[in-house]
Amino acid sequence: MAEAATNEFWKDIQPIPDVFKPDAGRDVYMSKVADSDEKYFVPFTETVSSRPLWISPSQNKWCDILRAKEAGLVNRHYHPHEVFAYTISGKWGYLEHDWTATAGDFIYESPGEGHTLVAYDHPEPMRAFFIVKGPLIWLDQNGETEGYMDVHDYLKMCRDHYEAVGIGADYVDTLLR
Repeated sequence: MAEAATNEFWKDIQPIPDVFKPDAGRDVYMSKVADSDEKYFVPFTETVSSRPLWISPSQNKWCDILRAKEAGLVNRHYHPHEVFAYTISGKWGYLEHDWTATAGDFIYESPGEGHTLVAYDHPEPMRAFFIVKGPLIWLDQNGETEGYMDVHDYLKMCRDHYEAVGIGADYVDTLLR
């Protein structure tokens, strides 16, 4: 049950009994994920790391906190599916767009977009919550395909990192839905 109400107008409302249907999956609750211990952030590139929060292999989809402590870069890539982002702190953008995201900004990326993600030098680290569906297709400087990364590559990257830092590769299994 949630924290008990004190003076809130709804304090006498009772929770729904039998809230989960028999075949419902497990919820996920994680506290202060954007500020978690360093070892939970998986190196994504040399300058950017990812804190996985939820991973669905069957949907080729994941949610994470992308972070750069200083100027950072995620190589050019293309999304064949939509992506959502919410900026928690810092400053970031795409070289191909005329906006720069800061704390509180929401971004919707249309399917079929290629871009180069950059994090700016800023007093606070760049931290953004992303919902990614489908692969990232890596592009060269001319926008031609060089490779890809899908949810299975992401899972391997996370498992390898968590094993190396002593958390254990099986920690990733707690994120699967």
